[in-house]
Amino acid sequence: MNAAEELQKIREEVKTCTDCALHKTRKHAVPGEGPAEVQVMCIGEGPGYHENEQGKPFVGQAGRFLDELLAQAGLNRDEVFITNVVKCRPPNNRDPLPEELAACRKYLDRQIALLDPKVIVTLGRHSMARFVEGQRISQIHGREHKIEGRNVVTMYHPAAALHQPALKDDLLRDFAHLKRFLDPERPPRVETKIEEANKPEDPEQLSLF
Repeated sequence: MNAAEELQKIREEVKTCTDCALHKTRKHAVPGEGPAEVQVMCIGEGPGYHENEQGKPFVGQAGRFLDELLAQAGLNRDEVFITNVVKCRPPNNRDPLPEELAACRKYLDRQIALLDPKVIVTLGRHSMARFVEGQRISQIHGREHKIEGRNVVTMYHPAAALHQPALKDDLLRDFAHLKRFLDPERPPRVETKIEEANKPEDPEQLSLF
C-alpha cells in the first residue's frame, strides 16, 4: 500500500472513530487533506463550525487567512498537507481536552510518518505543545526547532490574528521566513530578542473558527 492509500485509510478510520467523546457531537470528522508528497505539513488545533459542516480543514475566515500566509512562503494550499491535533470539533470551540488530544495522537503520528515532511508548521498553542513543551507561543512564534529529527516551526494560529489584529504582521513575517526554512543552503537564522512588553497574552486559538 502506497502513502496515498495509507492516508486514505487513515481518513476512513477517522471518519468512524469513537475513541473519545467528540464523536458524539460532530457532524463531520476532519481528517486533513493534501497530497501524499509534501515539503510542508501544517498542523492546527481542531475543526471549527465550517470545518465540521464540510469535513475539510481551514475553510472559514482563518482558512482564507492561512491561504494568504502560505502565499507569503511561496506556497499554495494544494502543495501542503493541512490537519489538526484533534480531528473532530470540540463543542462551542472550546480547547481540546487531554484525553481528546491523546485519542487523536495516533492518527497524527501516522500522518507525519507517512508524509515525512521537511517542515512541520504548528498553528496555535495546542499544536505547538505536541512538539514543544513548557513554552509560550508569544515567546517562540516563528522559530525553528529540531524535534524528533524534524524541523518544526511554531506559529500563531491564523484565527488569533482575526481576534487580535496586532498579531497579523507577526504571522505574515513568520510565514515569509518559511522560504528560508525550505532552502537547504540557507544561512543560519540569527535569533533576536523578542520584546514582550507590548505583546498580548497567548490568545485563545479556537475562538474564531
